[in-house]
Amino acid sequence: MSGDFALHSRQVSFWRYVRALGPVIVCWMVLVGLIVYGLVSRAYWVEEADQATLREWLDESRIFRKSLPELVKEYLTLIEDRRAPNPEAIQFKREEIQEQVQALASPLRIYQTQLPLFPDIYRIEIRCRPKHGPDLEPMTWNSPIPRPRGLNPSSEGQLKYSLLGPDDSRATMICEYRLHAYNSWQLREQRRQLFSLVVISLVLIACLMAALWVYFFLKRERERELGEAKASATIEHQKNMLLEEELRRQEAERDKKELDRELLEQRLEAAKQESRAAEAERQTSSLQAELFAGIGIMAGSYAHNIKNLLVRPNDLLVRCIEADGLSPDQSTMLQEVQLTLGTVTERLQQILRTVRRDPHHAEVQQLDLGVIVRGIEQAWAPMARERWKLNITIDAPSTPLMINGDLSHLQQAIENLLFNARDATFEQRNHLRDEVRNNLTFDRQSRQKALIESASWKGQVTMRAYREDTLVVLEVKDNGIGMTEEVRQRCLETHFTTKRGNAVFEGLNTGMGLGLSFVMKILENHDAKLEIESQPHQGALFRVRFPAV
Repeated sequence: MSGDFALHSRQVSFWRYVRALGPVIVCWMVLVGLIVYGLVSRAYWVEEADQATLREWLDESRIFRKSLPELVKEYLTLIEDRRAPNPEAIQFKREEIQEQVQALASPLRIYQTQLPLFPDIYRIEIRCRPKHGPDLEPMTWNSPIPRPRGLNPSSEGQLKYSLLGPDDSRATMICEYRLHAYNSWQLREQRRQLFSLVVISLVLIACLMAALWVYFFLKRERERELGEAKASATIEHQKNMLLEEELRRQEAERDKKELDRELLEQRLEAAKQESRAAEAERQTSSLQAELFAGIGIMAGSYAHNIKNLLVRPNDLLVRCIEADGLSPDQSTMLQEVQLTLGTVTERLQQILRTVRRDPHHAEVQQLDLGVIVRGIEQAWAPMARERWKLNITIDAPSTPLMINGDLSHLQQAIENLLFNARDATFEQRNHLRDEVRNNLTFDRQSRQKALIESASWKGQVTMRAYREDTLVVLEVKDNGIGMTEEVRQRCLETHFTTKRGNAVFEGLNTGMGLGLSFVMKILENHDAKLEIESQPHQGALFRVRFPAV
């Protein structure tokens, strides 16, 4: 609607300008046209008058008995006579025409600069074109007197016309001349220049006045249109504001009704959820109580049995250590065995306490992450070297890296990350072995060598702990099988695993999909963040960030 109104306004403004400026522009164009026409007609009138006078002199002059057009016509008649052409008569008539032309110009040449009203002739040429046959050689007369120097070339003229009349183009006259040998041309040029100056001045004045009038008219119209446009825009803006206000009010009412409806639905849904949650919580509490009670009973039974089994080895070790005749090396080894059995008993007690306790409730205390990492390395590094073909290295500073946490839970989480890295190195070793077996380019000797190298390939796990601003960071890096992006995104899901179901280590089935989900749960309870970086066949990096104490 507003677009149609704007288009109509532009059309009305255009026709208003046309009606206002049309008469002025027409009058100005008529004035300029009359002045230009007068200037051009006056410039050409004198030249046409001079050419008419010269043409009359050329056509009517009779040196003997006949004029020049009559002689040329007789000459063409002799040439076009097909019955009995007379070459002698033709040549005689040509010479007669040349004598006529020379006789016309000779008095002017003799009395040059003495006949002010007669022309100066520089060249006369007659071109004949018979009706039948080729064009004849032109008959030309050139004045032996050179043309005056220092004259304006525009003062010289050329007259070219049909000698036998406008309807007969067989003979053409070309005459180069200059009229009024004394001062008539100079006076004429001065008058022409003066007249041209006056005309140009009038045209410029008229153009300037018209331009000023148009400028002020357009300026006044522009100001008036701007005022109208501002008023129209103000009215349109007010209408739009009223419409927008009405729309906002209606929208607010609809939003309020929708919000009330959603709140009512949410309250109903919340009531249902609370009811279902209360019921689920009661069932969960009952199941958890039963589960933890069963786990506690089972754990107590296992602990009692294990302790009974360890009593006899401890007594034998004490007797062996107290016996005489042992070498220093034997005594040292027995003490190490006794220390190991003590560590096993203590670790068993920690595991049993953790199993009996709800995993959502941790026994938080201040711990040194470096000490935990070094303890895990001391516990598992010998077995890793001897049985897993795995080198475990640590990088932890001597300064404390204090965090708040549950010692048993953290040990289990870090050990799970270590075991996950161990399994990744097993899969990488199997992958290297499968690559060798499936490679058909190897000969027998090369295949055996490659199989030996793949079987002797060693895994590498590096555990690094360090301080980063207000955080304590633990990194567990391996050179194992690695993960694709899809696996990396899903590896923390419960029961998700990529390990083969028949993968066996020490008779225990692997690949249950519980290790990393258990680690994630423990880290959430410790307000820790887990980051995972991995590429297929390029290992994996697990980075844990703990809040520092």
